[in-house]
Amino acid sequence: MDIYKHYLNSQIFYAVSEAAEEMQLMACVVGGYVRDCFLERGDKNDIDIAVVGSGIDFAHAVALKLDPVPDVKFFKNFGTAMFTYNHRKVEFVGARKESYRTDSRKPLVEDGSLEDDQKRRDFTINAMAFDLRKSEFGKLIDPFNGMKDLEDKIIRTPLDPDITFSDDPLRMMRAIRFASQLDFTIEPGTYTAIARNAGRIGIVSMERVVDELNLVIQSEKPSRGFRMLDETGLLMLIFPELLELKGVETIDGKGHKDNFYHTLAVLDNVARTSDNLWLRWSALLHDIAKPATKKFVNGTGWTFHAHDFKGSKMVSKIFRKLKLPLNEKMKFVEKMVLLHLRPIVLAEDSVTDSAVRRLLFEAGDDVDDLMLLCEADITSKNQVKVKNFLENFENVRKKLVEIEEKDRLRNWKPPITGDLIMKTFGIRPSRQIGEIKEVIIEAILEGRIPNTYDAALQLMLEEGKKHGLIPLGT
Repeated sequence: MDIYKHYLNSQIFYAVSEAAEEMQLMACVVGGYVRDCFLERGDKNDIDIAVVGSGIDFAHAVALKLDPVPDVKFFKNFGTAMFTYNHRKVEFVGARKESYRTDSRKPLVEDGSLEDDQKRRDFTINAMAFDLRKSEFGKLIDPFNGMKDLEDKIIRTPLDPDITFSDDPLRMMRAIRFASQLDFTIEPGTYTAIARNAGRIGIVSMERVVDELNLVIQSEKPSRGFRMLDETGLLMLIFPELLELKGVETIDGKGHKDNFYHTLAVLDNVARTSDNLWLRWSALLHDIAKPATKKFVNGTGWTFHAHDFKGSKMVSKIFRKLKLPLNEKMKFVEKMVLLHLRPIVLAEDSVTDSAVRRLLFEAGDDVDDLMLLCEADITSKNQVKVKNFLENFENVRKKLVEIEEKDRLRNWKPPITGDLIMKTFGIRPSRQIGEIKEVIIEAILEGRIPNTYDAALQLMLEEGKKHGLIPLGT
């Protein structure tokens, strides 16, 4: 008998044990907490308790044994309850068995045994439980050999995978997410069942699908998950725009790189340097417009002219479709896609002050993330070429620091506003105001005048004169 009391050294588990003893009920901690104990992974702050009885009544009984007594929230329709104690979220559910209709992933639920509850779990590694009854405290209950699969790094369903995935198609995304996060392999029968049932993903809300997709993107090596999503047919159903990047076309012996696999390489490169989910999305979308802008030019080869500009315009449509946030996070991705070629151009050419000023002006505080994306975009197998690019990028970084210290252009606002132009010349809103402001901005970015109020004011007066404008009071 395998006993694991050392994983249960917490007042929460002792309180559960006492309540189970008094109420003469079977109670266990199940699922992710147990799995992560053996993986020595994460903070393990989410605890799921299964009880053969009423989850709501049991939660209240456990809460009364804690000090201070936590506030129990319960959901009568689902027979579940939860509270937070010492920064840990504890959820209670009565053991149950489930049946499904073909048009919904919401189960029909009835009371069941602990075995029934473990059968309804998605994977064997999530179906293990620690017994919390006093007489069996810490005993591992593992009816589907989840421990063996954990040791062998295998994702496998407890029951027939076709039934498991047809009943709740989100489990297909979860299988790939766990394989990607944990660097596990999906058992062959389970993997082919995902491909057979991929079409069922259509009954799952896009919000839930993208929650799992984001976890794949946040993996240490996200390309593993995307390759599995592609191979099983799920990617075509949830994000076909990405698959349009796939493939190589050759004309007159000239081919372009496969932009799908290049994108995955860029995503992996970003993942090695940044935990920022939205920078990772930027990597995923940085070349998204290449299929729409692809053109073969005789004597030149393949071009993707303005794919940066067109790609930035595609971001909002993709975010809307995938139910991603349409706020500053989307605007960040738009900016990264729009500007992702700029540092590369700087690294190829001589780095001029005016070009660096423009980059600082347009990228603002996101310039460091932009540089990470651009460095990640260098995926050539020619190590000499890569070394040269990275050295040039280092020169760009030094120039960015140097110009920023001198001109302070991060998140810069021009010293002359439209309101000042209107008040100075006594005019109403007009095209002239925008034209004068643009001249001032260009003059500062080009270094023709210093970034000061006085210099900008003098240029404003000169430009106003060219437009036939006379300052009030003169």
